[in-house]
Amino acid sequence: MRTTLDLPEELISESKKILGLKSTTDVVVFALRESGMQVVLGDLYLFCSVVVCAVGYAFSGRLSRQMPGWEVISWALVFSLPVTIPLTLWLMPADVSAVRTSAWLGFTYAAVMSMYLGFFAWNAGLALGGVARVSQVQLLQSFATLAVSAVFLGESIEPATLFFALAVVGVVLLGRLAAIKPASGRS
Repeated sequence: MRTTLDLPEELISESKKILGLKSTTDVVVFALRESGMQVVLGDLYLFCSVVVCAVGYAFSGRLSRQMPGWEVISWALVFSLPVTIPLTLWLMPADVSAVRTSAWLGFTYAAVMSMYLGFFAWNAGLALGGVARVSQVQLLQSFATLAVSAVFLGESIEPATLFFALAVVGVVLLGRLAAIKPASGRS
């Protein structure tokens, strides 16, 4: 049973910002801890990709309110072709037959299932729940990946990893479970 609180809109807005910042900070601290507190060029690439993805999520969520999620991701792919085709040709191996079949199968699965079809549901979720709220769930992905790798690949999970995962899950759940109604008649 959920309880609805009668709180001022400013407090609701600030609490959402704090919960979002807390969960994001937990993930960043975990990543820095795992890297030995060293920041390398790859970290800069990762940061830039996070910024680009955040912009993409915001636009996708907004567009998915006006058109189906499958159309949004399809058009995004079409509009990205002027960049992706030249980069593909430039980075493509000289002999594509030298690439193992398992690598092509993995690439095809990730491209079609995870990156294309997965965005059908993701964009619909962004449209229904709002970008800020739904995107917090994305912070759980890295920890879900660690859990799957432990089960299927025998990777070990250290206690600190479990601690950070539980902290992020807790903060995301707090944000998701808060059924807060803006106060009526207050300015």
